[in-house]
Amino acid sequence: MGILDWFKNRPSHFNPDRRSARDRPSQFDVSLRSNEMTLRAIDKAVTLTNPRLKLVRSYQERLAPSVETTVRYLRELLLALPLAIPVSSNFWSSAPDLRAFFVAASDIPAILGRSNNLRTLFDKYPELEEAYFVLGMAFSEQRVLGVSLQGDVVQREVAQTVIGFSDHQARICGQAEAEVRSLLGTQAYEYLVAQALSEIGEERSERRELEDNQALIRARLRLLRQQGPGLGSVFGSAPARSGSQLKLEAELLENERQLEAIGSPQSVLDSELECLREVLEHPERYVFLEQRQVRLSTMNVVLDQKSTDVASDIVFSLAQLNGVPRVRSAFVLAHCTRTELPAARINFEDAERYL
Repeated sequence: MGILDWFKNRPSHFNPDRRSARDRPSQFDVSLRSNEMTLRAIDKAVTLTNPRLKLVRSYQERLAPSVETTVRYLRELLLALPLAIPVSSNFWSSAPDLRAFFVAASDIPAILGRSNNLRTLFDKYPELEEAYFVLGMAFSEQRVLGVSLQGDVVQREVAQTVIGFSDHQARICGQAEAEVRSLLGTQAYEYLVAQALSEIGEERSERRELEDNQALIRARLRLLRQQGPGLGSVFGSAPARSGSQLKLEAELLENERQLEAIGSPQSVLDSELECLREVLEHPERYVFLEQRQVRLSTMNVVLDQKSTDVASDIVFSLAQLNGVPRVRSAFVLAHCTRTELPAARINFEDAERYL
């Protein structure tokens, strides 16, 4: 069961047919299920970050409020997404959003056919006739000079914004729209945990570098405190403290001070737990979904309400991920039929390897 499977437990958010009060779970059941969900989310975050964080005292109690904050934030974002749109080459000419997203009707089966996840889903469930997925697209806005029609007057050299959609992907797939929303939420949660792990990794690297430097300094000091390596330490006289030795001793003291500032292994675990808590306490710093509605011409030029050019209102979502890596991408929830995917082609180059 996934981290964000509250979507499956709350079908009324997606099903217009509300359940009766008798069929609804009690407040106790909802609270119990919510607590179980929080504990699973905590376990997932700790397992991905550092399983040894479970040794930190009261780690669940310390993480629970932040995890619940992230859960609420992601749930609100995902529930605000528009309903899934049908994606089909047959609808391209009559659907303004498909014409905005795809250059030609033939692009749709070609792009969907490249999705291994969609093919795998249909292969796994032979009886499944329709699949839901997240259609991700690279998004660009470009300022150009073009022609505009204002009433009956044609204006030239008008500054315009042209929107482009490219690099289409269909990686998150499922049998139902609620499942896809849940999978999208799970990946967003894991992205946040990855950000915490990235920040923790920087501290780990710093400590590892200090420990390596400490070992190197100690080794060089051992050599300097002798007459020299090898037989020199046996037959020579006791060496005097040279300037190099004094310098290394000072470096060693500074190295130990820096290690002490980082803390003991136990305090390091506390620091890592705090880093994870801080990221999950502020998910809006890393993940943001914006709903965009733009009025586009048939050439994807952004128009205002005054323009008399042929135009349509297009709705899509814009994801802004501010962690590592930084990502800005457009997407829509979508669904397609099995018949929309072209027959899989045989890769003869791969086949030859087995002959």
